[in-house]
Amino acid sequence: MSNNNKLTPVEWEIMEAIWKLDGSPSVRDVLEHAFPQGEKAYTTVQTIMNTLEKKGLLTRKKIGLVNFYTPSKSRTEMVKVEMSSVLSRIFDGSTPALANYLIHADNLTLDEIQKIKDLLKEKENKLRRK
Repeated sequence: MSNNNKLTPVEWEIMEAIWKLDGSPSVRDVLEHAFPQGEKAYTTVQTIMNTLEKKGLLTRKKIGLVNFYTPSKSRTEMVKVEMSSVLSRIFDGSTPALANYLIHADNLTLDEIQKIKDLLKEKENKLRRK
């Protein structure tokens, strides 16, 4: 996947709304879900959604006068792209280096540490069963 498919922060906001709406929402649906207080104009959301279509991340279907947009990539697929980029750019492709950074962050609580341990144990058990 090229850098052209990476999402800007506002594109993430729009895509998050589309994924949560599940299906093929219109610009109006996305606007009302993502920006219920009118933080963005209809035309702004429409422009961003058209840009996402040009990037190949949305497909558009016109019914009557209304365009409906369907994501061509799942949220999981896009998170994988983003995390792969972060891993490559910041941690030289090293997952242990990323884990080390996260573990040594000053804001981890004991509960979060336990959750990380549980996740690692679960992953280890799955790998052992293979």
